[in-house]
Amino acid sequence: MAESKPKFYLTTPIYYANSRPHVGSAYTTIVCDTIARYKRMCGYDVAYLTGTDEHGVNIERAAEKQGITPQELVDRNYPIFRELWKLLDIRYTHFVRTTSPEHARSVQALVRRTLRRAKDKDYIYRAKYEGRYCIHDNLYVSDSAEPADCPTCGRPAELISEENYFFRLSAFQDRLLKHYQEHPEFVQPDFRRNEVVSFVGSGLKDISISRKTIKWGIPWPDDPEHVFYVWYDALTSYMTAIGWGVGENGTAEFQRYWPADLHMVGKEIIRFHAVYWPAFLMAAELPLPKQIFAHGWLLFEQEKMSKSKGNVAYPEPIVKVMGNDALRYYLLRDVVFGQDGNFSRDALITRYNSDLANGLGNLASRVLNMIERYCGGQIPRPGERPDSKYLFPVPANSAKNNAIRAFESHNFSAAVQAIWGLIGVVDRYLVDTKPWGLAENPAQREVLNTVLHDAAGALRFVAILAHPVIPHASQRIWEQLGQSGRAEDQRIEDLDWDGLKAGTKIGKPEAVFPRVDKKETWEKIEAMEQEIRNPASAPTAATSSAPSTPGAAAGAAPAPTKIGIEDFAKVEMRAGVIKAAERVAGADRLLKILVDIGDEVRQVVAGIALAYAPEDLIGKNVVVVANLAPRKLRGVESNGMIVAASVGPEGRPVLCTFTEDVPPGTRLK
Repeated sequence: MAESKPKFYLTTPIYYANSRPHVGSAYTTIVCDTIARYKRMCGYDVAYLTGTDEHGVNIERAAEKQGITPQELVDRNYPIFRELWKLLDIRYTHFVRTTSPEHARSVQALVRRTLRRAKDKDYIYRAKYEGRYCIHDNLYVSDSAEPADCPTCGRPAELISEENYFFRLSAFQDRLLKHYQEHPEFVQPDFRRNEVVSFVGSGLKDISISRKTIKWGIPWPDDPEHVFYVWYDALTSYMTAIGWGVGENGTAEFQRYWPADLHMVGKEIIRFHAVYWPAFLMAAELPLPKQIFAHGWLLFEQEKMSKSKGNVAYPEPIVKVMGNDALRYYLLRDVVFGQDGNFSRDALITRYNSDLANGLGNLASRVLNMIERYCGGQIPRPGERPDSKYLFPVPANSAKNNAIRAFESHNFSAAVQAIWGLIGVVDRYLVDTKPWGLAENPAQREVLNTVLHDAAGALRFVAILAHPVIPHASQRIWEQLGQSGRAEDQRIEDLDWDGLKAGTKIGKPEAVFPRVDKKETWEKIEAMEQEIRNPASAPTAATSSAPSTPGAAAGAAPAPTKIGIEDFAKVEMRAGVIKAAERVAGADRLLKILVDIGDEVRQVVAGIALAYAPEDLIGKNVVVVANLAPRKLRGVESNGMIVAASVGPEGRPVLCTFTEDVPPGTRLK
């Protein structure tokens, strides 16, 4: 039962529903999803809120430009967020819209409670407001009529002059400072806390919490000429979704989950969350959230992503081309959380190929295929140990403890590095022990079983530890290891080395992260992004690239094209030694070959079965094209190409080989 578990309530900021979300918005949501998944694996009853902020003057003006009502505009835009979170497999539990009747009731209930509880303190009063306000960032820029630019977006702030309801923020300066001192964890990271303390310590001015000239908003109770200032409205949404506004103290759900354990926000809105919001709650005599964590911006071309600047990247193309886990892994691995990070498509693809395809994906494929081949598809029982320096409970538990500490402190990059450190240990283990060589010697059978059991056990550890970061791939590895249930249901603190049982039948080994070609992947993502930016200009059909030289007829064989040395250098050829070969079912010409290329054993499918018997290939030196994009032949993945000549009228394949011994992995020049 959820009631028997400790609760954890976290929130994203609610996103402004005036445009399509970009990778920067997805970043915060993915981070919160990672935290939610981790906390569930630690035994918590997690409530996870996200939603859309649908009021404010810029919504009103954007709708006017389009000739529709503000409600029609947000009704059109908010499903984009829900569809994107579905595509990203964001496992939120609550979604709030600030235009819902429940939210209007919630906001009005908060101000009524404040007026009722603090009547003698006059925390809310009417006065004339005059100052500069940025409608784009919903930010008071100055309390002066003098022209001023917004410090966030740089646009000129607009002059506002009207009679409003004010909140006496100045009355909470000492209480806020005391709270920051007694609860240093309240604002994180520490350098953001220092900024907030400095701002509050320099003196607080009362703030307007209503608007009269704007009509698109929640009406002020008993004074419908005014609507609530958008930040008072938006911040209250964190309570709306869990049942605030019903009765004096909210629903049973509200009483269970409030206060929030974590508000995750971008650094530009830290003041609203760490100063205004706790003051609003103090005035209403409600508990304060336990922590506000302000992360940095995700930059694109070294600037904050902004649709108006045209420097945005969208998550949908990345996920559709490379998979959900690719984006999650890159954002959590490459950005030091809390600081600004730079988004790079090139770095994303490079990180995918190096860490996911060549790292975890290659390790899982090698280990599972060797268990299938050498152990009849069952987890072997460990026997004699090849080397006492490889005592896997030690590095496995070290990875677990380091990852837990990093997850708890929101240091996702460190958590990922701890987990991938264990992957590196297993890779070195396989290079040192060479299980494909042990398999050739019956006297080494027990050692082989131990090596493969250890490697599979480490994969199980990785599948559980990495699940909050790469949930889809980790579940596939979990299933391929023959484990029942779901990886997400495993308790991280209960993870131990003895969980993998000998004799377990593994699932069908399949690549979880096939390598991608950088240029091709880049072009696919770019084309999809262009469709999002300019849907009317999407290409309708492929255009011919035939030469326009006079006399070039359609279907004529093109003249041979010479290439430069730089083109030849792009082909990575290595010396390899064939370790195993077998026929591909249903394909007379194809052989599935395992070839050692120095730092790994690759699976390659070659059309040489009519010329070579599988048993005759074992130990043969061959030339392998190592950086060829993977592809499937008859359902079998080929990760590279073995070079052969085509001889005679029938095109009989003849393997390229060496007359002298060449170590596996040697580069060909």
